[in-house]
Amino acid sequence: MNILFVADPLESFKVYKDTTFAIMREAQARGHRVHACEPIHVVWKSGSTVTAKVRPITLTGQADSWFTEEEAQTLALRDFSAIVMRKDPPFDSEYFYATHLLEQAERDGAKVFNKPAALRDHPEKLAIMEFARFCSPTLVTRDPAEVRRFHAEHQDIILKPLDGMGGTGIFRVKADGLNLGAIIETLNKEGSETIMVQRFVPEIEKGDKRVLVIGGKPVPYCLARIPQGGEVRGNLAAGGKGVAQALSERDFEIANALGPVLASRGLLLVGLDVIGSCLTEVNVTSPTCFQEIFDQTGCDVAALFVDALEAAVKASA
Repeated sequence: MNILFVADPLESFKVYKDTTFAIMREAQARGHRVHACEPIHVVWKSGSTVTAKVRPITLTGQADSWFTEEEAQTLALRDFSAIVMRKDPPFDSEYFYATHLLEQAERDGAKVFNKPAALRDHPEKLAIMEFARFCSPTLVTRDPAEVRRFHAEHQDIILKPLDGMGGTGIFRVKADGLNLGAIIETLNKEGSETIMVQRFVPEIEKGDKRVLVIGGKPVPYCLARIPQGGEVRGNLAAGGKGVAQALSERDFEIANALGPVLASRGLLLVGLDVIGSCLTEVNVTSPTCFQEIFDQTGCDVAALFVDALEAAVKASA
């Protein structure tokens, strides 16, 4: 297969932990041809198909100079066997526009994973609303009075912006309500932006688990991101410690319930965030943790993903 990865600049990759790199490495090891581009390189012009200026690359196996490339080429996206959308968040206007360009490429005949419309339809925090039976009590609002009522009911709460990533902008407010007003003003910008509020789940001390679902099936190991140094956030970007572990019975219950539903909508790879027994997020843009799980358990998540990608391409032929 000829595979195009739509991703961040290759020069920004931290190859010792980057999931996109792990997928590229596995794809090349199987004899697939690897190309890369950034969303800025994707173009549509009336009377033509969606094209991109792409970089054909070969992985070298070296840590400091991990790829070589041929001369960049402008190619139609429909001419690739698969397009793998791996642009990291934030899901801002430019990401939104990129999904529309990729959806037009699908109309041309391209095969895109995850499906662009499904990326738009499953914002990573709000997607849990459909699966509320698995979640901690949650409120989505921009009304400060509603937030205060929720705090009065649950006493210990987490507040976060809907467009945050890597644990940015997350606050905990305990029963004393210290700084609740200031936090609300900061996050919802005096009523102009919607936020999410959840009852605090004390099991966060055991980790915020990233449960990966590939082709509708759960990977048997997750990565528990454990808060460090008095932090309430377990995100690796916020200093959390990643510990791989086997899925619990509850993890399997959640993943088996959501997996087939999300896969049927074109989401080949999903990362579910689970704290204790509660689902907290459904990550669809660029789920990670492949390398951490492999390094600690030997479970080759990249191989599982490329298996699923090959099967999906074959099924759509």
